[in-house]
Amino acid sequence: MDHDLIIVGGGPVGASLARSAHGLSVALVAHERRVAAPRKERFDARVYALSPANVAFLGLALEGLTPVHAMRIYGDGDSRIEFDAYRAGVAALAYIVEDRELQDALWQGLEPVVGRCEGLAVEDDRVRVTLDGARELSGRLVVAADGAESRIRELAEIKVTSKTYGQAAVVANFACERGHGNVAHQWFQGGPVLALLPLPGEHVSMVWSLPTEEAARVAALDSEAICRELEAASRRVLGAFKVITPARTYPLRRLAARRMVAPRVALAGDAAHVIHPLAGQGLNLGLQDVRTLSRILGAREPVRDAGDWRVLRRYERARAEPILAMDAMVDGLQRFFGAQGAFAARLRNHGLNLTDRLEVVKNLLIRQAMN
Repeated sequence: MDHDLIIVGGGPVGASLARSAHGLSVALVAHERRVAAPRKERFDARVYALSPANVAFLGLALEGLTPVHAMRIYGDGDSRIEFDAYRAGVAALAYIVEDRELQDALWQGLEPVVGRCEGLAVEDDRVRVTLDGARELSGRLVVAADGAESRIRELAEIKVTSKTYGQAAVVANFACERGHGNVAHQWFQGGPVLALLPLPGEHVSMVWSLPTEEAARVAALDSEAICRELEAASRRVLGAFKVITPARTYPLRRLAARRMVAPRVALAGDAAHVIHPLAGQGLNLGLQDVRTLSRILGAREPVRDAGDWRVLRRYERARAEPILAMDAMVDGLQRFFGAQGAFAARLRNHGLNLTDRLEVVKNLLIRQAMN
């Protein structure tokens, strides 16, 4: 059976594209069929900070969606900058949601093809995807939403540039002594970056980007020891902590595909770009891919099918500048705040404090991050 669209990858990017590809016949290929887990008291250690525009695009009823009303960013010494939704005239700067809850909601009503991609054959008017068990799907366009180690990207021979940051993110959730007041906190620590993101109730999610060996050490600490380290690193802004979920680590890297498209193939999400988590924009960038591709596919001329080269080039051109700008900004911030020495520290202090006094600049930054 021919499909307009074959989506490989059942994560948030692939599932959201399957839900938004209105008017197209879609086959979603996933490694396994996701079954919604019963809601538990314990939180999911992995969370996302979704932009308001992406929350509106998804249109999901998420019970645990937590608005971020303010964000405080701390640099060297006493320097800091604060972003406030009320002052900017918006409802929230971002929304925090657990990975489990987001994916459970996205998968409602979806019927994936369970399998692993083993081959790709591109013809003039269609593309054929071979799955394990000698199964085959054919369609007009295949979208690689299968992550940083994308098999579809490899088979389409799209090259990437990649580098490791020599860091890993330590993630865990905590109960906090003081209410977070829907405020997100972030500390730049001369290379390491610590973020505390608000969750429902008096709970927060920690994302601590550390040198790889230090991340392994922190993740291996017992509950009491990791709480003491977190309290010291966070200057006790939320008081004492209690571990809710065990710490996990994720290696950090930067990846950029040299092309977003190939004949009858398009990349989306981590298959196309991976950035440092310091700005919390990784999934947002992938969902922007989905929004753009859905819009372009829906607006294509009747004479063009979903995999028409001109349609794909429109997608690639539309995403080139936003992806390049976000990648350059995040990588630049990581370098800037990781620079050592007294001069670099003074420069960071001055920059943060100066920007904090410029409401117009802060509002522009907020509007950009809300996309």
